[in-house]
Amino acid sequence: MSDPTRPAGPKIVAVANQKGGVGKTTTSINLAAALAEKGRKVLVVDLDPQGNASTGLGIEVDDRVLTTYELLLEDIDLNEAILPTAFENLSIIPATVDLSSADLELISNEKRSFLLHDALRQVQMDLFAFDYVLIDCPPSLNLLTVNAMIAAHSVLVPLQSEFFALEGLSQLMLTIREVRQSGNKELRIEGVVLTMYDQRNNLSLQVEQDARDYLGDLVFKTVIPRNVRVSEAPSFAMPVLNYDPASRGAKAYRDLASEFIRNNARQKVEA
Repeated sequence: MSDPTRPAGPKIVAVANQKGGVGKTTTSINLAAALAEKGRKVLVVDLDPQGNASTGLGIEVDDRVLTTYELLLEDIDLNEAILPTAFENLSIIPATVDLSSADLELISNEKRSFLLHDALRQVQMDLFAFDYVLIDCPPSLNLLTVNAMIAAHSVLVPLQSEFFALEGLSQLMLTIREVRQSGNKELRIEGVVLTMYDQRNNLSLQVEQDARDYLGDLVFKTVIPRNVRVSEAPSFAMPVLNYDPASRGAKAYRDLASEFIRNNARQKVEA
């Protein structure tokens, strides 16, 4: 169903960190919303069985008829799985708890690591003219995450500003290296974004310093503050940019989107 001769489609970014509670889904939702607000057409692919990205973008469980599970395991057409959201320029392929069994079901499939890659490169993708696809990965380094990395052009890593934050990166970096060797040699690191940052807290400052010393320019200049509005927004089924457009969290994600767009424009020029 995929066509290797078709022109390159949207930039595909896997938002990944095997550690839970680092702001991965929050970053997927709000970066997507901020890019959409700037006029880019964005697709969020919910690859987490918890389905939090779907909930956070207002997709009711009853409306998730065809999901990432069917896209991976039942070979459905891409356009059947994509749903519009209430937010302009922003669409989603939702997820349900059914996806939790996908790892076991994928094992027997010869193309188990490339199913999402092929699904996102169906010719129907051209009909939507997306600029970016953000894949919200599960908080583990399983077959779903490997599918996301093989499908993606790059990996965006949310990093919580807390003790031991950098230690968890080593396994993720190892996985990225393995994916480069085994299935996607072009995969690169989009960047690391510091989340839940509290500039009054010495620990946040130390984690930032360590991250910048260790990873250099891979760390986004924009940091996402610890902000109650960001935490509240998902319970109202909307990004913080819509829930409280003037909040510090909304401003931070707009700044992140601007930096993301600038980085990608520079990469195109360098290429």
